[in-house]
Amino acid sequence: MSEAIPLAVIGGSGFYAMPGLEAVQEVEVDTPFGRPSDAIRIGMLEGVRVAFLARHGRGHTILPSELPQRANFWALKSLGVERVLAVSAVGSLREAYAPGNLVVPSQLIDRTWGRPSTFFGEGVVAHIAFAEPFCARMRAAALTAARDAGAVVHDGGVYVVMQGPAFSTRAESELHRSWGADLIGMTALPEAKLAREAELCYATLACVTDYDCWHETEAAVDASAVFETLQRNVAVSQEAVRRLVRALPAREGCPCGTALDRSMVTRREAISPNARERLAPILRRWLETGV
Repeated sequence: MSEAIPLAVIGGSGFYAMPGLEAVQEVEVDTPFGRPSDAIRIGMLEGVRVAFLARHGRGHTILPSELPQRANFWALKSLGVERVLAVSAVGSLREAYAPGNLVVPSQLIDRTWGRPSTFFGEGVVAHIAFAEPFCARMRAAALTAARDAGAVVHDGGVYVVMQGPAFSTRAESELHRSWGADLIGMTALPEAKLAREAELCYATLACVTDYDCWHETEAAVDASAVFETLQRNVAVSQEAVRRLVRALPAREGCPCGTALDRSMVTRREAISPNARERLAPILRRWLETGV
C-alpha cells in the first residue's frame, strides 16, 4: 500500500478544486469497478497529505445515479486514504436550516435504487453495522472546523438521499418532513456504506442551498438557485477543510478502522484468489490480521 493519506476530500456540486493544495500529483486509477469520477489529485495542504476528488468530474458531467462510487472508494483506499470528508449540496426540510448554513448530518434515509452499494458479493459475504452511518470522530472534527471557519453550522440531522436527478414534488417534500427528516440530497448513499466497508472514517459537510419545495414563502428549488447559493458556500467550505486538516481526529481505537472484524461472514479460506485480487485494498487488513 502507498504512504498513508490522512484525508481525502470529495467535492460535490460547485466544489471542484481545493485551493492551497500544493505539490499536486494527479493519479489515474484503474479499478475492478471501472474508472473513478475523475483523476485523484494528491498534494500537501497545511503540511498534511490530502487527496481531492471531484465527485461529478471537474466539468460536472456525471449524474448522481451514474456516479462510479465503488470505483471512487476502491481507488481512495488503494492509495492509502484513511479518512474522507464529503462536501455536498443539500436542500433543507426545516426552517432552522437556512440556505447558506452548513450541517454535519448524523443519520441517513435511503430512497435511491439501482445504485451498486457494496463491494461484496460474487463469493464474499459481509454485513456492515450501519446504525450510525457517519464516523463520530470525523463528525465532531468537521463540526468544529466549520464553526471555526465562521459558518453557521448545525450539529446533526437526518439526511434523505433521493434518486434524482429531478428535485422533489411538494408531496414528497412534505412526506420527508413527516418522517422527521431535516435535509435532502442525492449523493450521501452509497458513499457512506462503501466508506464503512472500506474501513474509512467518513463524514459529510452538507451545504444548504434551498428549502426544497415545501416552504410556503420561498420559491421551489431549481438548479440555478442551487448554484447561486453554492458560490457563496464554497469558500467557507474550503476554509473548513483547511481547519479540519490541522486537527484530524485520531484513528487509533476508532471502530471505523476495524469495521470488517464485526462484519465478515465468509471464512478467509473460502475466499477465492479472484475475489482476493478484486477486493485487495478492501480486504487486506482483515486478511492479514487473522482476527
